[in-house]
Amino acid sequence: MAEVIGVRFKEVGKIYYFDPKGIELNSGDYVIVETARGIECGIVAIPNKEVPDDEIVRPLKPLIRKANDNDIGHIEENKKREREAFKICEKKIAEHGLGMHLVDVEYTFDNNKILFYFTADGRVDFRALVKDLAGVFRTRIELRQIGVRDEAKMLGGLGVCGRPFCCHSFMGDFQPVSIKMAKEQGLSLSPVKISGTCGRLMCCLKYEQEAYSDLLKHTPKVGAIVKTPDGKGLVVENNLISGTLKVKLDSAPEGVAPAAFNVKDVRILKDGYIKMDKKELEDLKHLE
Repeated sequence: MAEVIGVRFKEVGKIYYFDPKGIELNSGDYVIVETARGIECGIVAIPNKEVPDDEIVRPLKPLIRKANDNDIGHIEENKKREREAFKICEKKIAEHGLGMHLVDVEYTFDNNKILFYFTADGRVDFRALVKDLAGVFRTRIELRQIGVRDEAKMLGGLGVCGRPFCCHSFMGDFQPVSIKMAKEQGLSLSPVKISGTCGRLMCCLKYEQEAYSDLLKHTPKVGAIVKTPDGKGLVVENNLISGTLKVKLDSAPEGVAPAAFNVKDVRILKDGYIKMDKKELEDLKHLE
């Protein structure tokens, strides 16, 4: 076991462990630590606690100090510099005629590097732009291409549900989501219905997937042959949440509507399967 504190460097970023060196810290405290990028100022997300050694990535870097008023003032000054750097970089991108969209600018705490985050449809040759920016700012420049999901996480906004983006408000890391999840949850596969503002599959598809996967184990799928109180039949519709089925009975005359049953009242003779049309998957692959 080792005593650690969990530190975030972005509002909803990943949490990293550091050695507090015996100093008691509270959630929300600003701290100065050494990272792979150099000296950084972060916010304590997890106060002092003991964690097993196998949860720690060694070597565990130590806390340098708790941030003081001068450090907080320096952070505010860097934010002003970032806004100015953003304007300058946008102007330089236009001058070089590059097909890239600037998303964010970040100064490291020690001002040894400026990071420019951008999106682009493909690879961008920005070597001339880097030289130009280095001549303006007289420090190390790093341009980092990010995806549309990362852009949404950085900028924030409101989702179709009317609430702030999950990625911007509480998600530390993106969870994998797939077209198969939408299919298993019985959702319309229209891109407008299942994609977020970023144009990719909505992250919330992941939240209920475990429950749907469990329900699918006990609910006959469309196409299943089942034994009902009224005889054998074919499942033509199911509702996983309500646990109801519509079954076309073998004994029913042609044109008669399917009969409704509760999943508890039927027995599976031969289960069906969820069809994943190959062309449909190819058409929607860009959403994943």
